[in-house]
Amino acid sequence: MRVRQLKDLLAGRLMIAFAIFSSLLVFLIAIALYWRSKPILEAKSLSDLLLGSTWLPFQGEFGFYPFILGTLYVTILAMIFAVPLSILSAIYLAEYAHENLREKVLPLIDLLAGIPPVVYGVFGVLAIVPLVEYIAPVIGKLGIPFLRAESYSTGFSLLAGGIVLAIMVFPIIISISHEVFRAVPSEIRDASLSLGATKWQTIKHAVIRTALPGIAAAIILGFSRAFGETMAVLMVVGNVPSVPKSVFDPAYPMPALIANNYGEMMSIPLYDSALLLAALILMLVILLFTLAARLVLIRIERSMAHG
Repeated sequence: MRVRQLKDLLAGRLMIAFAIFSSLLVFLIAIALYWRSKPILEAKSLSDLLLGSTWLPFQGEFGFYPFILGTLYVTILAMIFAVPLSILSAIYLAEYAHENLREKVLPLIDLLAGIPPVVYGVFGVLAIVPLVEYIAPVIGKLGIPFLRAESYSTGFSLLAGGIVLAIMVFPIIISISHEVFRAVPSEIRDASLSLGATKWQTIKHAVIRTALPGIAAAIILGFSRAFGETMAVLMVVGNVPSVPKSVFDPAYPMPALIANNYGEMMSIPLYDSALLLAALILMLVILLFTLAARLVLIRIERSMAHG
């Protein structure tokens, strides 16, 4: 009996130790990145680095503003495309689709999640970029702000990056949302239908409301995937270090900046430090968004508990 208790105690302590170590990894990575970023932080003010729009490493100019906006724009654009389509797809699969169809479609969605990012990037170059190049002059003539385009648009743009990222995010949001909808007790549906509500009214006012925390978690995971994605975006977004004024303009997200340049031209003073500062900024932004999303989840859960 004592041996079993000792084994349980040892297993519990080991799991606690591994959990603490996993949590400390975040802080260790942040500390390492900050330590390697200190040279450029000592040479230039943080406000100049974050708000500067000029990126000329040979001249000692390291402005991250275009890269920060490029990352935010392409991620937000991807979520605008991905969230409604993914949620509606999950609702159809969970509430309307026949079991045979569901069994055939869900494995395909899981397969999409396992495709390497470089394959999505190649697909974007071969299909999405030419499509964007074709529609850019047509939509640009409408004169809508942020949808204006030059006649010579190459297709490598913010829009192409957003579409490719949205396709990559689809499987995550659809799979999690589908499981959340299926986990809603059938009693909730029966109670709503017995009161005279239609099936769509039941889904809209009962099922979705019950599943809201899970849907929010799916969106958060999808956002995190899109925000840190590198290879696929790098191949289709254009990689021009300027602030995009239209969805048809090229952009340069921070993950692409790090992937494109780290390990090259390290003889330039402060260049290595600048790229590691970019990695630190990217990590902190993701952390802040994750914490903010977690607070939103807590508020939703509390409001539903009291409602």
